Amino acid sequence: MMIHEITKLAGKYKARKRIGRGEGSGHGKTSGKGHKGASSRSGYSRKRGYEGGQMPYFRRLPKRGFANTQFATEFWIVNLCDIVAHPMFARGGEVTAERLVEAGLIRDAVRPLKVLGDLGESKTLSVKLTVKAARVSASVRKAVTGAGGSITETGTRRDRVRGVDLTTEDRKPTKLTKKPLRRAAKKIKPQGEGKASKEEKGGEEKAAKPEGAAKPDKGQKQE
Repeated sequence: MMIHEITKLAGKYKARKRIGRGEGSGHGKTSGKGHKGASSRSGYSRKRGYEGGQMPYFRRLPKRGFANTQFATEFWIVNLCDIVAHPMFARGGEVTAERLVEAGLIRDAVRPLKVLGDLGESKTLSVKLTVKAARVSASVRKAVTGAGGSITETGTRRDRVRGVDLTTEDRKPTKLTKKPLRRAAKKIKPQGEGKASKEEKGGEEKAAKPEGAAKPDKGQKQE
């Protein structure tokens, strides 16, 4: 028999570690701090990642390339099973970020809302919901519309800046920045423009030199 099979409360309250109460306790004398050194003195604090003076791990790792992690869009994520299980939405209704904050399912409406389609054990949605969120998954769209509800996908700030319309099937950006436009112009550039061909260059060089001009001998000096 295991301790967790006896009661759910077993191990819930753990006694604190008593130090400096004699060697018989196993935590006496040095109180788990060891002998000498800065870490055994009072008032010692260590910076995060400090390794005793040797080169820290994050400085040993090579850093190359570019990562756009800091530009990622962070969502508040809620599943359909959590929404339906709440008393506010048990009989259906409007699902917005503000109402989910009121229900305590998300913290605030600062981040965009994303609804996912996990329905738990029920497998099907039996209530009519009107979902308004920045993003919804394909399974949510199928379940909500199948139950007679509706979905309004507003998109994130990045979608609006790029001109992405999530209400249509064609979700290509319509407002491109200058750099993609320049790249597109280079690809569409006609072949005749740009550098002159070798034949044209050769013709220009021949025109510059008269045909009748004789080449001087090596021994003779040019006047």
